Amino acid sequence: MTRKVTLSCLISVALVTPAVAHHPGGIGNIGAAGPIWTITAATLEQGHAAASFWYEYARLGGLSDAQLIAAAGQHVHAHSIKTIESAVASFGYGITNDFMIAVRAPFNRRTDIREGHHSHGPEGNTVDLRGDSNGFGDMTLLGQWRFFNNVASQTQAAVLLGFKAPTGRTSVRDDQGLLFETEFQPGTGSWDALVGAAFTQGFGRWSFDTNVLYIAASTGSEQTNMGNRFLYNAALSYRVFGPSLTGGRNALAHAGHSHSDPAPVRKAPVPVTPQPSWSLDAILELNGEWHDYQKVADVIDPNSGGNTVYVAPGLRATYDRFSGFALVGIPIVNHMNGLQSKPEYRVLVGMAVGF
Repeated sequence: MTRKVTLSCLISVALVTPAVAHHPGGIGNIGAAGPIWTITAATLEQGHAAASFWYEYARLGGLSDAQLIAAAGQHVHAHSIKTIESAVASFGYGITNDFMIAVRAPFNRRTDIREGHHSHGPEGNTVDLRGDSNGFGDMTLLGQWRFFNNVASQTQAAVLLGFKAPTGRTSVRDDQGLLFETEFQPGTGSWDALVGAAFTQGFGRWSFDTNVLYIAASTGSEQTNMGNRFLYNAALSYRVFGPSLTGGRNALAHAGHSHSDPAPVRKAPVPVTPQPSWSLDAILELNGEWHDYQKVADVIDPNSGGNTVYVAPGLRATYDRFSGFALVGIPIVNHMNGLQSKPEYRVLVGMAVGF
């Protein structure tokens, strides 16, 4: 297995916090042939590690003041957000060739939070400009066990299991000095369980990857349950130039064995060190995110949750142990419950290094 494949495995479990509408953080991967958001079934080799640093920017179509005022007049609690941003550092380590763990630590930011305010006074209904919210977010730990790996057919399958810990900040106040609701806080204050699966099928320079991930949310700060989530992704990737994945794997698998010898001769294996080279992968992904309603003190918020599907082209460039990537997602399905700011697009850029 080449270093490119080693690098491919870090982000497959490092970026596991979903990004539905108003919640930053994404799931991602630099897969065997290039996926960025979709998790592949590949894992880090035993004793190998990798680190990644990335930035996610999501632009939302904010609600107008007129919409917020009209909603407030009907006693509807609606809000508007301009952007969701997340800067993430993650680290992964291969426990065995088929089992790895990864830890993800985000810094989250929401900007231009506005909210309708109902009043029976002479000024009538107004819009509160609450400002921005930012801070350290909840950390995630995820394990990935590859239970099937057929090198000849380039087929891999894995299961995912982990949790999100309530390490994020939950005490941010708005411009008026009022405590933000949990949905606006960098952290949720809840322990959440994660379970899923991933599948990878290679075709020489092509790769098809798909995964699902379910997040079971518990009640956190301010008696708020952010709602369960289900992520479903698929990606088709193509190695534009650089060593083919099949060639790289086979060359290492057969190191120290010669098919031209007339009779088997036992020899000490000769270490093979891949020469540094550039490669470029082109990617096209479909990324789906379903989010259940959130509850506050067991009361359902009708203006929360929904389902979004993004079509997302991207690129991944790799040299030796280093990799850089970029992905742009445009929603083609944007069904949000009630009155909410809907995502217009999101961008993910970052880099990774293997050890």
